Amino acid sequence: MNVIGPQVKRLREQSHMAQEELAAQCNLLGWNISRGTLAKIESQVRRVTDFEVALMAEVLKVEIAELYEDAE
Repeated sequence: MNVIGPQVKRLREQSHMAQEELAAQCNLLGWNISRGTLAKIESQVRRVTDFEVALMAEVLKVEIAELYEDAE
């Protein structure tokens, strides 16, 4: 399941980051992710593992809980 997608997109846009930039930063931390996969996460098409949620929070410089704040 993926409930964090819209929040990831919102936080990415608030940071004035393109999808390519966010994917590149994730890659630097060891998560091999493409821009296309990130787009699928943001649109809630692709599932997200606990590891990926933790890494996404680290890259976006937020607490993990913030990724779930607006989850339905």
